[in-house]
Amino acid sequence: MTRPEVERLSAIFCGIDWAEGHHDIALVDQDGSQLAKLRISDDSAGFHALLELLARHGDSVEDLIPVAIETPRGLLVAALRATGRTVYSINPLAAARYRDRGSVSRAKSDAADARVLANILRTDRHAHRPLPADSEAGQAVAVLARAQQDAVWDRQQMVNRLRSHLREYYPAALTAFHGSGKLGLDSAHARAVLAAAPTPASAARLTRSQLRALLTRAGRLRRGIETEVERLREIFRAEHLHQLPLVEEAMGRQASALIQQVNAACSSVTDLAAATEEAFLAHPDADIIISFPGLSVLSGARVLAEIGDDRSRFTDARAVKAYAGAAPVTRASGRSHVVVARTVKNQRLAGVGYMWAFATLRTEAPRTHYDRRRAGGERHTAALRNLFNKLLGCLYYCLQNRTTYDPERAFPVPLTLAA
Repeated sequence: MTRPEVERLSAIFCGIDWAEGHHDIALVDQDGSQLAKLRISDDSAGFHALLELLARHGDSVEDLIPVAIETPRGLLVAALRATGRTVYSINPLAAARYRDRGSVSRAKSDAADARVLANILRTDRHAHRPLPADSEAGQAVAVLARAQQDAVWDRQQMVNRLRSHLREYYPAALTAFHGSGKLGLDSAHARAVLAAAPTPASAARLTRSQLRALLTRAGRLRRGIETEVERLREIFRAEHLHQLPLVEEAMGRQASALIQQVNAACSSVTDLAAATEEAFLAHPDADIIISFPGLSVLSGARVLAEIGDDRSRFTDARAVKAYAGAAPVTRASGRSHVVVARTVKNQRLAGVGYMWAFATLRTEAPRTHYDRRRAGGERHTAALRNLFNKLLGCLYYCLQNRTTYDPERAFPVPLTLAA
């Protein structure tokens, strides 16, 4: 569906109040009169019942009835988008405010909520943007990239639980596998050693050959194996506080269970990272995105996952900058005029953008831009945000024009005026 067709007014509007087991449907006309209502099941039969209801009220391939729903994902949304119709995802908080416009009694029902959603399209369709028409490949990259990032967060939560547990009875493990310049608890070497020696007593009994075998099976080390063996042996045999023997043994059993969960979390991160990189490199936008400095294959996939590959999704570069939180917000009222950082944004895109901007400081042109902002009095975070804002604008231009990154055009040298 083209943009003019998306913006074309319709005579009938559909609202769907979705739930886990069923969905309520409401159809209204241009005057706000309810034409029909229906409750459908959350299955194929329910979806066909919805299509039949729409067809009875004039829905056709040439004149598809737009739909408003409070979620941007799920099987129902995917099936609706597959029909080619325009689907609007209405924020539940916004829908609640619209509900108050129609009733002050705070009465609420699923059927009434569906009617509210339909009326939102009738009265304020221009204020809401339809779901982007991303390609199948782009949607697959989004699923994998977000799942990989979620797996990273889950892994960190499991590591934090393990660290908290070890602090109660096994301080030698934290000394050995925690801190700057040392192996972390999520490293393969730490997990291998702790799985073999989940208690301080068992760790103290590890011989040099046993430690050497554990570290060798876990993979290569930056420092030599022998050096690491001696370091661990010295830590494990040093004097530490201990729990009672039976208590220590029980806590070791719990630690073994936590280590298994950390192993599973680490495997998920690795597998999803490989799948994400494979899907991203097969996407036609991949070469353009990773041509930018500071973007690896994985971070580039996260950027693509959030901005999508529907080039009509954002009207201009300012829109994508605001979506990412890179553009500031101006609050002006009377004599007050304040420019502050944007808080309502896509948190995933803002997070990868901060790391992207930080990584580009190793290249000359972005570093010069960052230093100039810092010299102008900006703090580190503000300067990085401005650099991300600049890079995002360049990325938008490159994707629109199907061209790769050019540092001379992205960061032109300022002209010096002659005296």
